[in-house]
Amino acid sequence: MVNYRSLLAVLSLACLSSTTAVIAQSEDKADAMQNEFEKALSLTPDIDNGRKLYKLCVTCHGPEGWGDDNGSYPQIAGQLTGVTIKQMADFRAGNRDNPIMRAFTSVRALGGAQEIADVSAYIASLPMTEYNGQGSRRDLELGREIYLRDCADCHGEDGEGDVKKHVPMIQGQHYKYLERQYRWIRNGRRLNANKEMVEQIENYTAREEKAMLSYVATLLPPTEKLADADWTNPDFPNFIRSWRPDPTRERRGSLR
Repeated sequence: MVNYRSLLAVLSLACLSSTTAVIAQSEDKADAMQNEFEKALSLTPDIDNGRKLYKLCVTCHGPEGWGDDNGSYPQIAGQLTGVTIKQMADFRAGNRDNPIMRAFTSVRALGGAQEIADVSAYIASLPMTEYNGQGSRRDLELGREIYLRDCADCHGEDGEGDVKKHVPMIQGQHYKYLERQYRWIRNGRRLNANKEMVEQIENYTAREEKAMLSYVATLLPPTEKLADADWTNPDFPNFIRSWRPDPTRERRGSLR
């Protein structure tokens, strides 16, 4: 006769052991990510090596790092070095859910902290486009009010980010990419999201969400970070650029 109490006890112990192992594994990953992040920050980047490594990124983000205004790929050119380092470490640790980026930031693709530092510095050196994808102009004033009230303390009044706290620069970002990341942060898909941000945005109405993100998309980087409309990255002269952001489109400036 089967002793069900004993069987249940064994199964419960097995489940507990399995859960404990998963938690320990997650903690190990978090520690490894933090250690790699901190090491990469402390290293002196090799821009020339970063240029070579950027070949891994060109197909999706484009040779200029301007992404796609349909939101499939973000503009990464000019991003703060520490921010890119952190995001790469998060992809490697599984704190951001993107199979493609997980592959291209794997140890096989990027060997370690030095390579992460190198390619992040190269990305930061790229000039940005001001012709990023836009949202609606209907409620930009409302969007500005919400942004200055809830977002500016972290991301900066002009979306410039924070070097010391590794808060992303969001100037010049494509509206549709902002919209997708906003929703992933709100629904918990982005595990590296700031908890305070999640609490702030969870009760926004659809109108408030669209207004705020549309306003963010109008924030321009400073002139010294901008490329000329016809600039092409000389490091990748033969790359097909059929989906570059369109400089002939009317620029929708912010209210500032």
